Amino acid sequence: MFPRRRPLPEKKEVRESAIPDDLFIEIECCQQNKHGQDICGDSFMTHKLAEEDRVISVLSDGLGHGLKANILSTMTATMALKFTASDVDLICSAETIMNALPVCRVRNISYATYTIVDIRMQTDISIVEMDNPPFLLIRDGEALTVPFKEVESPSLEGRKMKTYSLKALPEDRLVILSDGISQSGIGTEQFKLGWRVEGCKRFVLEHVCRDPQISARSLAGKILAEALKKEVGGHAYDDMTVAVFYFRTPRRMLVLTGPPFHQNRDAYFANIFDTFKGKKVICGGTTANIVARELKRTIVDHLETTDGDIPPIATFEGADLVTEGLLTLTKVAQFLEKGERPTRRNAATMLLERLLESDSIMFLVGTKINEAHQDPTHPMDLEIRRNLIKRIAKVLERKYLKDALVRYI
Repeated sequence: MFPRRRPLPEKKEVRESAIPDDLFIEIECCQQNKHGQDICGDSFMTHKLAEEDRVISVLSDGLGHGLKANILSTMTATMALKFTASDVDLICSAETIMNALPVCRVRNISYATYTIVDIRMQTDISIVEMDNPPFLLIRDGEALTVPFKEVESPSLEGRKMKTYSLKALPEDRLVILSDGISQSGIGTEQFKLGWRVEGCKRFVLEHVCRDPQISARSLAGKILAEALKKEVGGHAYDDMTVAVFYFRTPRRMLVLTGPPFHQNRDAYFANIFDTFKGKKVICGGTTANIVARELKRTIVDHLETTDGDIPPIATFEGADLVTEGLLTLTKVAQFLEKGERPTRRNAATMLLERLLESDSIMFLVGTKINEAHQDPTHPMDLEIRRNLIKRIAKVLERKYLKDALVRYI
């Protein structure tokens, strides 16, 4: 998920190598509440420690369902993240977590399961499982068996934790899940004992073999959908959570927006666009005209893609997407901050989709002031371009765990 960055002095010209080619970890989680519940009793959290080149994820399943289960799992996941980040002893952290949980009035116990995935330097992985289904490690079309050690706390009524250490390789996939997935369909004629981890494993292997580059997002969604198919009427009998970690070469994207401060930089600006390896998007009519002029290409407008206050897209050779500038970027920033993924197809949603599908995103921002956007009657959300891009890059890194680089020209 986090390619190691190569530090670049602010005043140096941007090179295509600004985005590294190291291993990237795509992490995606899909959940389904138990039928009839408004909130999921499972919690999945991920925390990035950029200064340590480390990412920690926790999946916790709280006792029962609904709000009470959600409180248990949220508390467990939050504490597990903090203890793991601080390298607290496993037994000590497990005892602290369980002793801190509120006691269920009906069962008279405090209980939550968890799986902790701690990834350092993109490949060194430590996993701790307490009562959750075992994880899957998919490599070269096979599910590997990883040796483990058991750690037990006498004060926790014999509850044992399994600990694993492994080294990730490119194209590995790690799948963790709650028992709502493994026990889906339980009691039915076809799945008397549920789908089980074995059934999930066969399903994952089938889809990875069919599509070796299937994204974590797509695979997690397919696993959840298949688990729901096993349930009577398609209604979840239990809270369901599945998270997929995909270790791969980063999917790179370049976003050009705004004309360069000096016109004599236009050719350099266009050359970066032309030689970049990855998806290429231009936001802004003036920016698109500069690149098209320098590369001697023709822009084709697609007026049918106009959608309310979102201007239409355009196309030209070499560009994956061309949109209007600030209006579209402002809308995308709002979608990202709110966690929305609208299904309507317009310039903003198309740009949003490409950002979420990419891993390493470089924003190359021209700093020439566009006088059209200094009108005080414009909405307050129409910020100066550089601040808007900073806003988008920040939410992409913090909320969506992307690697976002912003450079100015």
